[in-house]
Amino acid sequence: MTGGAGFIGQHLCRRLLEEGNHVICIDDLSTGLPRTVYTLEKEFKDRFMFFEESVDSNDIIDVLLEPELSNVTQVYHLACPASPPHYQKDPVRTTMTCVLGTKNMLDFAKKKNATILFTSTSEVYGDPEISVQSEDYRGNVNCTGPRACYDEGKRVGESLCFDYNRMYGTNVRVVRVFNTYGPGMDPNDGRVVSNFIMQALRNKDITVYGNGSQTRSFCYVDDMVSALIKMMNQSEFIGPVNLGNPHEMTINQLLDEIVELHPLGSEIINMPLPTDDPTRRKPDISLAKETLAWSPSTTLSDGLRLTIEYFKGLL
Repeated sequence: MTGGAGFIGQHLCRRLLEEGNHVICIDDLSTGLPRTVYTLEKEFKDRFMFFEESVDSNDIIDVLLEPELSNVTQVYHLACPASPPHYQKDPVRTTMTCVLGTKNMLDFAKKKNATILFTSTSEVYGDPEISVQSEDYRGNVNCTGPRACYDEGKRVGESLCFDYNRMYGTNVRVVRVFNTYGPGMDPNDGRVVSNFIMQALRNKDITVYGNGSQTRSFCYVDDMVSALIKMMNQSEFIGPVNLGNPHEMTINQLLDEIVELHPLGSEIINMPLPTDDPTRRKPDISLAKETLAWSPSTTLSDGLRLTIEYFKGLL
């Protein structure tokens, strides 16, 4: 698994290990949390192995030749910064992670005859001109904007997966991950859920970008992990498939939900909306329901309660 020390990756590693699998994690820890790796190594020392490497580097080729990887049958390719502050910090590196890193992992999967699951993103739809977004919508992406390194990088990653499938018969899976939250998030990753909760817990002003009327759909991480595993283990289709929670809400409504669980003692400050920030985000998950027999089951209030308790433990 690449990106196994990241937010979703750590939960996916743990679930796979708890199910009795052997997991090899590759992560450069640029955004992943080292303590995640240490905890998994301690708990599953006989079935978990970690390599601190970047998927877009030349060194990754040598790592992939290690004898421990000789019997790999499945590749979960999650590596890439996913929050705007992180992926915009070094946009060229983000693009290379999406493109060269994905090519490296596809070459590895091809050589091993392994199945590879590529985690694309709802950002391939850009700032959508239609709502709800289904898999056949081709998007409205600004290819020269500050988010393009991630948006276009993931679009190229999808293209590579389908070309490897067509040219070489590589067994690929492509998923488009919508907003996901839960315990294990980086408190400083700049995403709206972590921002609101950490500002509330620290009794700081709450930052709302724009007027808060833009919408998102929030999926709890355990539900997302279940979907990724289902997608990997089925053989009906290769994707792409939307994975997320179709319950759409405004950013202001999200804040109201958090306030019910942890009342604010500070003010709400409105800031300018970032460039190319999507105004609507709601997945059509009909394909996931039909093909994977999957839909999210965790309510927002339950998920937020668990997430708030996690962040409290970090203070």
